[in-house]
Amino acid sequence: MSQYHIAWLPGDGVGVEVMEAAKICLDALKFDAAYIHGDIGWEFWCKEGESFPQRTIDLLKNSHAAMFGAITSKPVKDAEAELVPELKGKGLVYRSPIVRMRQMFDLYTCLRPCKAYPGNPLNYKEGIDMVIFRENTEDLYSGVEFSPVPDVLKENLKNLSKPFGHFADLPGDQFAITCKINTVKGCDRIIRAAFEYAKTFGYPKVTVIHKANVVRATEGMFLETGKRIAKEYPGIQMDDANVDAITMWMLKNPKNYGVMVATNLFGDIVSDLAAQMVGGLGFGCSGNIGDKLAVFEPSHGSAPKYAGQYKVNPIATILAAKMMLDWLGEPEKGARIEKAVAAVIAEGQVRTYDMGGNASTLDMGEAIAKKL
Repeated sequence: MSQYHIAWLPGDGVGVEVMEAAKICLDALKFDAAYIHGDIGWEFWCKEGESFPQRTIDLLKNSHAAMFGAITSKPVKDAEAELVPELKGKGLVYRSPIVRMRQMFDLYTCLRPCKAYPGNPLNYKEGIDMVIFRENTEDLYSGVEFSPVPDVLKENLKNLSKPFGHFADLPGDQFAITCKINTVKGCDRIIRAAFEYAKTFGYPKVTVIHKANVVRATEGMFLETGKRIAKEYPGIQMDDANVDAITMWMLKNPKNYGVMVATNLFGDIVSDLAAQMVGGLGFGCSGNIGDKLAVFEPSHGSAPKYAGQYKVNPIATILAAKMMLDWLGEPEKGARIEKAVAAVIAEGQVRTYDMGGNASTLDMGEAIAKKL
């Protein structure tokens, strides 16, 4: 019987292909795991009206961890148009399965390390080593949205909020509302996770990213929580920056930043910028981590235009597998994967199209596996 049960969720498009490459590397490690396939993504939305079926939810409940490829997401009207005929007009609404998974299993930490491996021709600068902590269950991604806006909500907002007066006379179908919801608990645990990581791995500073000067209630709560928690870690410096400013300072002085922490939307944006600085989304690995389950993935999408071509860079997914091994308490195996990835990048003999080469997705996976 295998030591670990891993939910294997390829998803859509190139997610299937990059997961194949990651599996080649995990097999080369002789990692003692059973990989159980789970249905997720666009195919199941179209034919079942459910992109995250209950059978996959049940699989995750009985897994030690999960590897996830990528999924396709489309706007509400486009999603309904692609349903099989018998499901159209039944009021089904598409929601991202990865967002639902994060909330359902309370995967509150999105951990995104971004490292410039020597020899990568796509590095913005050498020596970059950033780790972004993104709150993963709240904020503008909480799914509390209204379009059209109900009259009862309009009336309540008119009575409660003076600035809402600017919109109060608009018909409900002429505007939309998305609620930004942040909690003390959510702010506390993501910021605390960032400080704990800095303490464990020797980073001297944590940067709290926010927009408290304008979004005073929610972002103000996030900043004040950071200041409170920083007092518990006297050996670690805390600084803070507005989200718009940090995108400038990261580019100007990337080596000034190590561990950074942000609310959900801002963390999403900043982590994609950081990924581009170390080679692009082909190098952007990500972990969705809770107290009892963690799901690891590349941070890129399903890239439908490349699906079936085995063209895209699988390094992000292979590094996500490395993160999974670390989380499962197998750091030696995780370190071996990272060392193998770094060696292949440094040698420069095998490069996918984004790196200026012509190696396939599986060529890259096999080259890394040979180093193991």
